[in-house]
Amino acid sequence: MHDLLDREPLLSALSERWGPEVVVDGNVDRTAVGSRVFNNPDELAWLESEVHPLVRTELMGWFTKLPPEANVAVVEVPLLFEGEMAGYFDLTIAIVADESVRQERARSRGHAGVEGRETRQLTQDEKAAHATHVIENNGTPEELERKLADLVAEVTVRKSL
Repeated sequence: MHDLLDREPLLSALSERWGPEVVVDGNVDRTAVGSRVFNNPDELAWLESEVHPLVRTELMGWFTKLPPEANVAVVEVPLLFEGEMAGYFDLTIAIVADESVRQERARSRGHAGVEGRETRQLTQDEKAAHATHVIENNGTPEELERKLADLVAEVTVRKSL
């Protein structure tokens, strides 16, 4: 669903709102968009009002295409609770990490305005309180994959009982 930004109608809406410089070679310049929204609540609210309905539509279409024999389907939704989308799922997983780890990971990926992003999200504790399951992610990608695989196996077994 990350690719929604690089398709119509969002490409045109973003270009119209913030100028043609936010679209480079047919793709959204996420850094340019981020610099406009993450420290500006009004612009962020506008962007979310454009994106969230499209995400819901995309998600519902994806659900209808799942084969009937699918035991587990996984969707990553970064603002699941903030966007009030948790109700679409049988269970939710909050993947949490120490704040210092999260900040370092965001900076290492070149995300500008990390602090501005944090103010619009629930805290790690709030996400954990809303989630059905919580997984700590302070380690390596391989450790996270192992924890997630274990949880999927557990959920699949419970679902089949």
